[in-house]
Amino acid sequence: MILAFDGSSIDGSAYRYVADLAQDSPSWLDSLVSVWSTYGLGLFAVLMVLGWWRARRESPRAALAALAVPVVVVVAFAVDLGVKLLVREDRPCQSLRVATLEACPAPGDWSFPSNHAAIAAAAAVALFFVSRGLGSVAIVAAGAMAASRVWVGAHYPHDVAVGVLVGTLVAMAMTAGLRRLPDVSGHPLAASRLGALLIAPRLAKSG
Repeated sequence: MILAFDGSSIDGSAYRYVADLAQDSPSWLDSLVSVWSTYGLGLFAVLMVLGWWRARRESPRAALAALAVPVVVVVAFAVDLGVKLLVREDRPCQSLRVATLEACPAPGDWSFPSNHAAIAAAAAVALFFVSRGLGSVAIVAAGAMAASRVWVGAHYPHDVAVGVLVGTLVAMAMTAGLRRLPDVSGHPLAASRLGALLIAPRLAKSG
C-alpha cells in the first residue's frame, strides 16, 4: 500500500475558496481557463520556435542558446517529476472531495509539485535569456498557467508555487551555463546541412 502525503493542511482553505469561486463564475470564463490550462503549454512551444527563428538571424551562438531551451524544459520536467514521486501528495480533489472543473485524476497521479507550472516557468526563464520580449510574454503566460491549474482544481496553490520555483531554479542554473557557449561560427557544423539550424541562409551567404 502506498502512503501519500495530504497537503490540505497547508492551504486547503485557499484551494476551497478558489474551487468555489470557479463554480460560481460565468461558464465562458471557466471554459476559457480550462482550455488554457489544458492546451496553453503549446504557446510556449510556439515562443520557442519564434525565439530560435529570430536568434539564427543574430548569430550561431544565439541560435544554439535558443535550441537549448527545449532541453532546459525537459530537464525541469524531469526534476519536477522526481520531486513528485518522492513526496507523493494526493490531489486536492481526492483529499477535500470538492467539485472541480477538471476531472479528478486517479489515485497515484500525484499533485506536488505542478508539472505544468514547472514547465511553463522553465520555458519562460530560458526564453528570457534568448529574447527579453518573448521571455516577458512567456513569464506572463507562465503566471496564467500556474493560476489556471488551481482554478480548474488540479492543484493546491503550494503545488504551483513550488512548481514555478523548480522550473525557475533549473532554468537559471542551465542558462548560466549557456552564457559560456563558444562562438561556433567557424565550426564545421555551421557549414554543414545542419548549419541552417544555427544561421539564416541570408546571413550564411553574406558571410
